[in-house]
Amino acid sequence: MHILSPSRFTAVLVKEFIQMRRDRMTFAMMIAIPIIQLMLFGFAINSDPKHLPTLVEMNDTGPVTRAVVAAMRNSAYFDFIGISPGPEASEEALKTGRATFVVVIPSGFERDIMRGTHPSILLAADASDPSATGGAVTALPGIVTGALKNVATGPLSMLKGGENAFSVTVHRHYNPAGVTSFNIVPGLLAIILSMTMVMITAIAIVRESERGTMESLIATPVRPTEVMIGKILPYVGIGYVQTVVFLILAEVVFGVPFDGSAAAFLLGLNLFIVVNLALGFLFSTVARNQMQAMQMSFFYLLPSILLSGFMFPFAGMPGWAQTLGTAIPSTHFIRIVRKVMLKGAGVAEIVPDITAICIIIAVIVMIALLRYRQTLD
Repeated sequence: MHILSPSRFTAVLVKEFIQMRRDRMTFAMMIAIPIIQLMLFGFAINSDPKHLPTLVEMNDTGPVTRAVVAAMRNSAYFDFIGISPGPEASEEALKTGRATFVVVIPSGFERDIMRGTHPSILLAADASDPSATGGAVTALPGIVTGALKNVATGPLSMLKGGENAFSVTVHRHYNPAGVTSFNIVPGLLAIILSMTMVMITAIAIVRESERGTMESLIATPVRPTEVMIGKILPYVGIGYVQTVVFLILAEVVFGVPFDGSAAAFLLGLNLFIVVNLALGFLFSTVARNQMQAMQMSFFYLLPSILLSGFMFPFAGMPGWAQTLGTAIPSTHFIRIVRKVMLKGAGVAEIVPDITAICIIIAVIVMIALLRYRQTLD
């Protein structure tokens, strides 16, 4: 019968604490990840977004129109960012993501109300992310009813009934049925590529250092840029295979459409693969072993899921969280994929997101090359 020895137990315990203190990267991850999760879920995540960018096509003016627009603005759900000159500009704003809603006031709206012909206001919504627009659309009838009560005096006293004066028609663009998979599945491609590209590259390079084969590279006249490109390119093929499988399953299993430009999709895909592989290369210059490389990859994946707009509406996050999310490549690639697959976008519509990814690539590559050392410590 073996009896637990306090001295031996204490020796092992002390040894583990010493090892933990030496492995500062792991210890930092253990402390930082719970804190980040608490901060993000507590402050950044909001399933009922407000202050959504809204345009208005003002084809008529009058007290009722002004009251409705003012009530929508005061509700905090709608932030009016300007006046749309026509349907084409409104469609372009919804497609590019510049506006989430477009309010269309028809011609003769005030006159038709006075005549009792029951006109209709059109609310065009970008429903590619149903959770982002659902709260505002649900609250709209109450907002309109309150607006009518404020102007139902004098000649407009017949508006006291409110709901019979006019109607609000909601047109949900790009995902009329509000199918959740149409929003989740396109965004999932960014998460899949981030998870595999970053981790595979980081672990592969660190593995060479652990095995000693990196010494052979260091002894050769190969430059840092050449090492980076040579290490990154083989994994581009893996990204292509994953994307092809993803697109097939998205269409066959989930019925997600692909309405946009293949060239725009490929442009965004190639840049996103490159930025993730470059990020993996950067992690490999920091990590001392494969475990640390994996930990850093998971550490990056957490904000990629929570702050990119993949799971939670990007517009519902506070300003500081949106700023952090803008620095994450997944945020822009998710927008590209949703624009192309659901909105039928071309290269012109994704230029802002392409530009952002290119800037992020330049920053990551510069830092990675500065950290890469041609001599071993």
